[in-house]
Amino acid sequence: MTYAAKLAAISAERGRLCVGIDPMPAVLDAWGLHHDVDGLERCARGIVEAAGETVAVFKPQSAFFEAFGSKGVAVMERVLADIRDAGALSILDVKRGDIGSSMAGYAAAFLGDDAPTRADAITLSPYLGVGSLQPAIDAAVAGGQGLYVLARTSNLEGAPVQLADAGGVSVAQHVVNTVAALNPGADHAVGLVVGGTHSDAGCDLSDFNASILVPGIGAQGGTVGALGEIFGPALTHVLPTASRGVIGQGHDKVRGNAQELLAHIAQHLG
Repeated sequence: MTYAAKLAAISAERGRLCVGIDPMPAVLDAWGLHHDVDGLERCARGIVEAAGETVAVFKPQSAFFEAFGSKGVAVMERVLADIRDAGALSILDVKRGDIGSSMAGYAAAFLGDDAPTRADAITLSPYLGVGSLQPAIDAAVAGGQGLYVLARTSNLEGAPVQLADAGGVSVAQHVVNTVAALNPGADHAVGLVVGGTHSDAGCDLSDFNASILVPGIGAQGGTVGALGEIFGPALTHVLPTASRGVIGQGHDKVRGNAQELLAHIAQHLG
């Protein structure tokens, strides 16, 4: 089964919500945990324990695990296993991007049945050229996995690069157009990251043909209610993602926060 088919099936069952697993220091504090590997594991795995049967997709942020070295990466691998055991999908937020054999090496780490840190999808940076991502695209399609390529990110600092001119269109629009052209032969495995914090998407997504991961909901200021205006005809492809708004008040609040947000998404996105 392709990633697109798996995502559609689990979203139909559980709703369209991706919960970020971001065990940052402020979240560990809210959970009453120490800033160490034990605190990292109790928080990250506790998020899946609390909401694993409710939420369709989880997005572990690799940076917070890598900060603890090999022990942190080992925790991340256990979190990915927990997500699989809960019947949910995982998007590993690693934002890798390189050329040639280096890109192939990153792909081997995360994509394919034998990948040591296998996820259902990963995030990628296209700023060495969208074409440089081909080894990851090939690996994802072969493994029934997905990719999310950064196009218009939720942070303000992205605008000077992403909205710069790239031969008559913005850099973001170039990424959107190039990724869309890849998908007819790639089982719609290649999606986009487009933040939900802007008054408009900053690019034309009306003909885009795969999943759109939308960070920035909640703590960064994005709202579910604004997604229809931002994404228009592409709203059917949108996968909203929230982190601190769901996980930032401690373990006991995770399930309830997720259920409340899911109800809000169902109201506005269907």
